[in-house]
Amino acid sequence: MSILKINTKEKHEISPYLYMQFMEPLGTADSSVDAAWDFVENDWYPIVVDATKDLAPTMIRFGGCFASYYHWREAVGPMSERVPMINHCWGGLYHNRVGTHEFLDFCKRVGAEPLLVGNMESEGLKMWQRPKNDTVRMGTAEEAADWVSYCNDPDNALRISHGVREPYGVKYWQVGNETSYTTIGQLGFSAEECYETTARFAEAMRRRDDSIKLIGWGDRNKLKEEWAPRMSEVDGIDLLAFHHHFGSGLPDSPLVGTDYRKDPDETWRHLMNAHVSLDKRIGQLRTLRGNKRLAMTEGHFMLAGRNRNEVISSWGAGVAYARCHNVIMRHSDVLDIATLADFCGNVWQCNALMIPTPMRAEKQCYLQPVGHVMRLFGAHQGKHALELTTNGTVDAVASRTGNTIYLHLANTSMTTDETLTLELGQPIESAKMYYIAADPTTEITPCNVDCFAEQVVAVEGNTLTLPRAAVAAVEITVGA
Repeated sequence: MSILKINTKEKHEISPYLYMQFMEPLGTADSSVDAAWDFVENDWYPIVVDATKDLAPTMIRFGGCFASYYHWREAVGPMSERVPMINHCWGGLYHNRVGTHEFLDFCKRVGAEPLLVGNMESEGLKMWQRPKNDTVRMGTAEEAADWVSYCNDPDNALRISHGVREPYGVKYWQVGNETSYTTIGQLGFSAEECYETTARFAEAMRRRDDSIKLIGWGDRNKLKEEWAPRMSEVDGIDLLAFHHHFGSGLPDSPLVGTDYRKDPDETWRHLMNAHVSLDKRIGQLRTLRGNKRLAMTEGHFMLAGRNRNEVISSWGAGVAYARCHNVIMRHSDVLDIATLADFCGNVWQCNALMIPTPMRAEKQCYLQPVGHVMRLFGAHQGKHALELTTNGTVDAVASRTGNTIYLHLANTSMTTDETLTLELGQPIESAKMYYIAADPTTEITPCNVDCFAEQVVAVEGNTLTLPRAAVAAVEITVGA
């Protein structure tokens, strides 16, 4: 038996954007945006829109490495005038039918805040600035500023000429994506060059709209040299971005190829350690960020194997992701934006939403384990963090909105149900537990899309039982 002691006094406000999803045209690596787009109707597939509404991301980011050679003007206006482009990082050609208008329309339909990533001089990478057999792909500060005007200026002539009278009002913008990851051998910007370039971009963009929130790159390079201290000194940015791609963090990991299927107990042990590196990394950045907030604009398992490793489709990975999300909540006093998935596609197992291809009427989209966890926790999330202490095998965090207290739970035992006693210091008027419980080795595929179905049970008194390897959200109504 475990005891959860919950201090019902509110600590700090939790950002709504800790349930972000990340959309990037991934070329030949994963159909991603192409799989979601109906090229006959020139619109998003309705089943993708509906499935995203169910997932309910609070923010969607458009960009990634793709942004480093993207010119936004090539993807606005009439479809007949769009300019196809080579997808230099991910392979193939990108049609640019999905551009600013289409992405922002998608965000509006699903109720998500948009985040656009600008082309910051191709991160200093000459291979993308002026690639072979292509036009100049380097983005300038003026181009980024013009994009802000296109989206936010009520009188922008170009947007109005495209039939969009009202401004989009895009609040969040990122300049620089994984800038530090390519500095070895001086391929891209140094930390000082990134600082100077980010400052120029921020100044130009803020001249067009000073109300925007700007995100600059703040992660370390491959030599573990930290960029956050210098980047935190850029006056024009509000948040520092970092990415966290992780494995188990333990030696001799079986999370390679199909080795994870050989010994389920050992695989579980490694999955249950995956959150440790995330906790450590955010803890490091807390001390380096200056007065900037943090934004984890990419984060997910990064494993060797087929389609980024099919262990990520197993429920064991779902419980591991739940522990990672609890880490995010524990750092919500400094973290404003976070994600644990690559949103949508038809190949990568680190997606939150899988799209059937080719599209057929009888097929349906389905959520990967990480999508199920983010959907479950996001639907039962408080506005303010609470202090919680516990013992036993359950990983838990708490939050509150008014008289409702929310618990996010993960049973880290794959063999034992756990009985929990809740100590709140206030009488419980009612409580329900919404949970997913499955064999950790179960892998979701298009043939068993209901294998991680959510269940609900009323909680009697102040005691509940969390099944083995279960993830749960508990809603507790307390007296005024």
